[in-house]
Amino acid sequence: MDKLVEAIRKFDNPSVVGLDPTIALLPPQLFAGAREIVGDIDTVKGRALWAAMVNAKFLEFNRSIINAVKDIVPAVKVQIAMYEALGPAGMMAYVETCRAAHEAGLHVIGDIKRGDIGSTAAAYAYHLSGIPRPNSEIFQAFDLSGGASENTSQCKCLADDERDEGKPDASREELGFFPWYEDSVTVNPYLGTDGIAPFVDAAQQADKDIFVLVRTSNPSSDEFQELMSDNDQRVYEHVADKVMQWGSDSVGDEGFSRVGAVVGATHPRVGASLRARMPRAMFLIPGYGAQGGTASDVAAMFDVHGEGAIVNSSRGIIGAWRKDPAYNSALSIEDSLQLVGMNARRAALDMRDALNTALKERS
Repeated sequence: MDKLVEAIRKFDNPSVVGLDPTIALLPPQLFAGAREIVGDIDTVKGRALWAAMVNAKFLEFNRSIINAVKDIVPAVKVQIAMYEALGPAGMMAYVETCRAAHEAGLHVIGDIKRGDIGSTAAAYAYHLSGIPRPNSEIFQAFDLSGGASENTSQCKCLADDERDEGKPDASREELGFFPWYEDSVTVNPYLGTDGIAPFVDAAQQADKDIFVLVRTSNPSSDEFQELMSDNDQRVYEHVADKVMQWGSDSVGDEGFSRVGAVVGATHPRVGASLRARMPRAMFLIPGYGAQGGTASDVAAMFDVHGEGAIVNSSRGIIGAWRKDPAYNSALSIEDSLQLVGMNARRAALDMRDALNTALKERS
C-alpha cells in the first residue's frame, strides 16, 4: 500500500472518486441524436448500437471528471458492474476508463469483488499480475510453433526461473502484459483462503494491492456479517482476523500490508473497533455521502496519525452537476461536460476539506 499512502499524503486528501456511471448521471445532451443513430431499439442491431453508444458516452463523461480532479485526489475507484451491464463494449469502456485514470497519474482501484475456488481465483488474479508472457509456466505444455506438445521438455519456452536468471530487476512490462490498468482490486472472502491466496500472490508479484470485503455498507449486510460463531465472534471479526493473517508477510515501509479491508462508512462504531483489530490494514471506506456516511462517522476508522484509510464517494461527486442551477437543456455537449467536471471538482474539494476537518477535530 506504500504507493497509495504516498499519493494520499501528496494531495493531503484521503478520498477516492468512484467512477460508477449510469445513464441517469449523464447530461441528456450526450445522447442527442441517439434515436437516429440507433434506429430500431427492439432489434439486435439496435440494442448493440445503443450499448456501444452508452459506453462511448460513459468514457467521455469519465474523462471529463478525471481531468477535473486529477490534481486534487489520489485515486479513483471504477465499479466494473456498471460497464459489464452493457456487454463487451462496456468492458472496453471499463478498461479505457482505468487507462485514462492511470495515464493521469491516479491510483486505480478496480472494484471487481471477485471470489471463487482456487483455480478460478488464480485466473481472476490476472487482473493484478497481468497476462503472462508466452514463456511463463502456464504455457509450458504447449509448443508455440504449432500446437500441444506431449513432451513438455521439448517446449521452446523457458521456465520462469530460467527466464529471470541474471535479471533480478526485470520490469513489470517484461514479466507480463497489464491490460486492466488497475493498481488494486476488491475481493470477496466468502470462499476462504484458497480464494484469496492467488490475489495475494499476484499482488506481491506485481507490486499491487487488494481490498477484502469485511463489513460492507449495504442494508442487508447484517444477514451474514453480524452472525455470531461458537466463540462469540461475529463473522466480520473472523474475516478481519484473516485479513491480518493474509497480509502479515507483505507489510510495506509505510506500515500497511498489501491486504486492505473494505469497511462501510455506515457502521462507524464497528469501523472504529476494526481499526484497532486491523492496525496494518488500509481501509477502503464506501458509503460516504449518498449512502449516509459522514466525515465524522469515518474519522475513527483512521489510525492515530490520521492515516490508514481512503474514503469513496461516487454519486455525490460525479452527479454533483445535477444540483447546479447553471445547468439547462440548452447547453452544448462541451459546455455540459465542463459543468460536470467543475462540479465534480468542487464536490471533491468539499469532501477533502470535510474529512481533514473531522480528522483534526478528532485529534
